[in-house]
Amino acid sequence: MTGVRDSAPPAGAEPSITSIEHRGIEYVSRSERWGGPGNLFWMWAGAIWNVEFLVYGVLAIVVFQLSFTQALAVILVGNLTYVLTGLASLQGPKAGTTCFGISRAPFGPNGNRVPSFFNWMTQVGFEIEGIALIVFAGIALAGEAGLKTVPASLKIVFLVAAVAIQAVLPLLGHAAVLKVLRLLAIPFVVLFAIMTAFVAHRYQHGPPAASWGTMTIFLALVIAAGGLGWTENANDYSRYLPPATTKKGIVLAVALGAAIPSIVLEVLGAALGTELPKAVETSPSGLTVGFPGWFVVPYLIFAILQLFAINTLDLYSSGVTLQSIVPKLHRVTCVFIDTVICLGVAAYAVFSSRFYTLLYDFLLFIVLWLGPWCAIYLVDSWLRKNRYDPAALLAARGGLYYRQGGFHWPALTAQAIGMAAAALWLNAYSPYVGPLASRIGGSFGSDFSVFLGLAVGGLVYWLLAGRTVRAEGEATAEPAS
Repeated sequence: MTGVRDSAPPAGAEPSITSIEHRGIEYVSRSERWGGPGNLFWMWAGAIWNVEFLVYGVLAIVVFQLSFTQALAVILVGNLTYVLTGLASLQGPKAGTTCFGISRAPFGPNGNRVPSFFNWMTQVGFEIEGIALIVFAGIALAGEAGLKTVPASLKIVFLVAAVAIQAVLPLLGHAAVLKVLRLLAIPFVVLFAIMTAFVAHRYQHGPPAASWGTMTIFLALVIAAGGLGWTENANDYSRYLPPATTKKGIVLAVALGAAIPSIVLEVLGAALGTELPKAVETSPSGLTVGFPGWFVVPYLIFAILQLFAINTLDLYSSGVTLQSIVPKLHRVTCVFIDTVICLGVAAYAVFSSRFYTLLYDFLLFIVLWLGPWCAIYLVDSWLRKNRYDPAALLAARGGLYYRQGGFHWPALTAQAIGMAAAALWLNAYSPYVGPLASRIGGSFGSDFSVFLGLAVGGLVYWLLAGRTVRAEGEATAEPAS
């Protein structure tokens, strides 16, 4: 199976970034593979040097009322899960297709529509978060320009403009995404170094220590927004690497490229939260309160650019995920569909006074499906020794992974049981508190949903499908370098 382009660049050459990429989940031929682990390092770094992760750190103090020391400990532990993102980047170079193209191996082409739908909703949710923050930054810029009250009509203009601009890089495709994010990484580092100096100068001790149960709830949020929350995107970008690319290099490049900025920004956000809790409770645009006037405007401009950068990854992945649900859709069509949906729901988020509540509810609920799916995906890869049949992965009917009418019931069963287990210990107060979450961890309970979902989903899949999946892997030829 070949790519859709009429002509491919020489093997190892970086393709053009000025033309629209038409490839969706289709197989990336060997002649179109290029780059190395370093490309992934700078892509993830460029995306995650981002104000979104600053906001996650602020939530530790403003919403969860952790002490700064507690927030620091949770942030360091939670970001270790970027190793999962690295491990979930190893399948792409071997299989040559996207994450939810590869997910057909454990789930079957029809069964895979279930986790694909969950992922599509998750990616669109992250896009909405980014667009809402872009609009808040635009409102703050309007305030700096002297506009005391921003009318609803101007907010709508900000929304429409943001949604239109965010579609550009995903339409240009993979090569443009990698190059632009790589270029943006350095100025983002400089910006936040300056910001760190301001925050360190005015840092306060923040609230007293919260219960250990509350710490586990924030830990679930950090993991969902971080290492676990990016596993379903990882192979969408690593699939362009040659099959012989070193596994260790991929895991280290992805894990470090994402974890370093994530830790730095979340710690910075927690420090900022100790100083400005009242300012940011009403609107994320309050994050600029207290900065000198000369810094606010460049900060907001860079913040907007950063948010477009991270939304690029979400929109690109949501488009190829939608293709795995409805294969007949063109990738460009998928980007358009996601853009329209994002516009409608982002409008609700922007005009709502509950932005932070909506944000952390979203981040906590997505762990229900993410934990079990990630474990099933990685266990399946381990059982088959990372060997895939690309033609069978992309076949509509028949082939190695079609099994019972396109469904692989052991994976679907493990997903359902893993989600049920995670729900027992999910604490998304107040919409939902699981029975274990409400009984353990103090007055606010606790949250171990991530760990239950990972452990139960992976174990059940290994018990139900271990022998057959291992046999499939042994019967599949090792891909050529």
